[in-house]
Amino acid sequence: MPDATRHLTLANGLQLTLRHAPRLKRSAAALRVHAGSHDAPAQWPGLAHFLEHLLFLGTERFPLPDGLMRYVQALGGQVNASTRERTTDFFFEVPPSALDGALERLCQMLAEPELGIARQGNEREVIHAEFIAWSRNPQAQRQFALLQAAAPGHPLAGFHAGNRYTLALQDPAFQQALKHYHQRFYQGGQITLSLCGPQSLAQLEHLGRQFASLFPASGRSPHPHPPALPKSNQPLVFAHDGLPAGSEHALALLLAWLDDSRPGGWLAELRQRGWLRSCKAQALYAHAGQLLWQVDLQLGDATCIDEAQRLLHGWFGFMRQADPEQLNAGFAVLEQRREHAASALELARRDSTGRPFAALDAQGLLALRALLDDLPGNASGPWHLPASDPLLCNELPTAPDTSLPPAMTVSSALPATRQHAEVNLRWQIRSPLRQRLHAVLEQALTPLRERAEHASLQLDFNLVGEYWHLRCAGLPGAVLRASAEAFGVLRSIADESLASVPPQAPPSIPIRALLKHLPDALHGLAAEPLPACTLDASQLQRIWQHAPWHGLATGFGAAGLSVLADVLQQCPGQACSARPLPPPPARRWQQAAMAGSEQALVLFYPLTTTPQGAGRLLGHLLQGPVYQRLRVELQLGYAVFSTFRQVEGIAGLLFGVQSPHASHREIIGHLHDVLRQGVTLESSAHQTLAAQVVETAMTNDDVAHWAWQAYLGRQTDELPAVQRSILNTQQADLDALLREMLAADAPWLCLANAAAAMDEWP
Repeated sequence: MPDATRHLTLANGLQLTLRHAPRLKRSAAALRVHAGSHDAPAQWPGLAHFLEHLLFLGTERFPLPDGLMRYVQALGGQVNASTRERTTDFFFEVPPSALDGALERLCQMLAEPELGIARQGNEREVIHAEFIAWSRNPQAQRQFALLQAAAPGHPLAGFHAGNRYTLALQDPAFQQALKHYHQRFYQGGQITLSLCGPQSLAQLEHLGRQFASLFPASGRSPHPHPPALPKSNQPLVFAHDGLPAGSEHALALLLAWLDDSRPGGWLAELRQRGWLRSCKAQALYAHAGQLLWQVDLQLGDATCIDEAQRLLHGWFGFMRQADPEQLNAGFAVLEQRREHAASALELARRDSTGRPFAALDAQGLLALRALLDDLPGNASGPWHLPASDPLLCNELPTAPDTSLPPAMTVSSALPATRQHAEVNLRWQIRSPLRQRLHAVLEQALTPLRERAEHASLQLDFNLVGEYWHLRCAGLPGAVLRASAEAFGVLRSIADESLASVPPQAPPSIPIRALLKHLPDALHGLAAEPLPACTLDASQLQRIWQHAPWHGLATGFGAAGLSVLADVLQQCPGQACSARPLPPPPARRWQQAAMAGSEQALVLFYPLTTTPQGAGRLLGHLLQGPVYQRLRVELQLGYAVFSTFRQVEGIAGLLFGVQSPHASHREIIGHLHDVLRQGVTLESSAHQTLAAQVVETAMTNDDVAHWAWQAYLGRQTDELPAVQRSILNTQQADLDALLREMLAADAPWLCLANAAAAMDEWP
């Protein structure tokens, strides 16, 4: 049944979009202010972004401890904001019962902020820390250089990040510009507010009208027309000027077909020639009939970039001649799948852009024609539109009635009525070739993984310790089809694929790289460069002959489990019902070499002997104090977090910090200072947290992840048991847990981008 939507214009000019989606477990709001960095005075780069930060620092009605950020985080929700060239977006996702409280805080902090200069100094330092990280990020600098080269004389080529030198707080002209920017753009006519959730349209409309009325009435402030966007002379960068309305949606259709890597398209041709490593096509800018977009293409060393570009132009020509109705019909199927898979937050954010998950309308088709006519090239090449992808079929495959092998455990944590299933499989690979072979297999799965992502499925093949781990999640029928195809790929790898050396992934920022390596570190493995060795298909077959596997299926009904049993007959390896124990906790500091000059660490305290309720409650209560002390007061950096986390079946408290100036020793010292201060258990904290640990309140992905972690840890996957543990936790339990964590012999794992002697531990 399709979602019900409603569009309204309120008396103050605010555009209100409502979406009633009964299948959702959460509610979300996305508020778009139609002004961004290009609308700020040119003499104050970063002003719009700076204002976005200031708005989260609390107001007289809702001071910081009770502001939007803390309110949403305490409920296990998500909250964030983003400043782009011509828009500023604020968005959150919460349990449905909390939508009114979160929406009131959001609207109040935007409509009636406190912009006193006393609070601006600290936040400017946070902006400066972001600027330092941005200036040291190779990918960010490449994009900045690309914009400067592709759009000379256009605001896109300017500096808009902001830092302590461009945000002149003591200059009265800056303060006047800051207040004027807020007064001009944070008004009703400048705002689109989207609400989404299981509530009725009437309930959503009532909340929208109630809190959107806080904004003063206004019309839409016209943007000055931007200077011309010249044709790009950069390879695989495309600039358009003067396109009709709907061009951004039309570009989405074009990129959807471009991203389809099946035979008949451009990516498939590059892959067949052995050139393609990775490709990401994305819009960089869209405003007032102007579009700038890029095909970020990573090719092999022996590739001719000019030939790749010539082929792309030929594909453009083919698309100009293709039937637009056929293109739009395929796009409609894709958008329907994306809409079904989207979270409340994704739906609300998409609605706030005015571009719903839908095929192009008549205006969009006109914009598509204009876009295609503005692209280079004539139809040439082996192009055709591929048939409908089986991964986009929602129905279950047909299969004979078969029983599941004992190695596949079934979890009932997620009801089949949610229409979200997950398969997790692990093979134990004791061979020293496991890292090299995993890289080859992961590369071989790339086309299938791309198709899965295209069809809103999650398909991962990871190396964790001495295990290969395959995970597939999404609509049950699509998961079963993708799993069957994955088994076929894993069983039969050509010798030429085994002989190639897969490319290394580009480096990510240090804190993300550390989090990615955390599961391996718990297994006692350090990150190592990929070994070079000669492989052949017989080696892989011998490994599969002796590789025991086990797994977990979540979210399937009886019919789906029967099909899964049939699919598993093609699973490589040997089914083994014996599950390994989770790795034992160890006290150690482990260095991980990685790119980046900032200090970063993640600190994990395993809670193997502690009731999970106490660990979850302590993690819940520590979030605010850790963020307040390290992020707000000490300004260690913009990447600061603390949370309860389950990793490889081990429950624990996880802390993470990336700082441009504090040493690893100082970071840990500050964390320990917060732990020594302790926490106070208020009576409402039990109920608040317990209400989050229930299937009807958790996202489907979170429930499936919980079931998998409980399976790995050999624990029950019954969430009511966790609720009872939370409700039974007392202040004395939390105090005792903190003492254990601070004890001299407490187990912990510190994963950092620097070495440290054990006797240096604070």
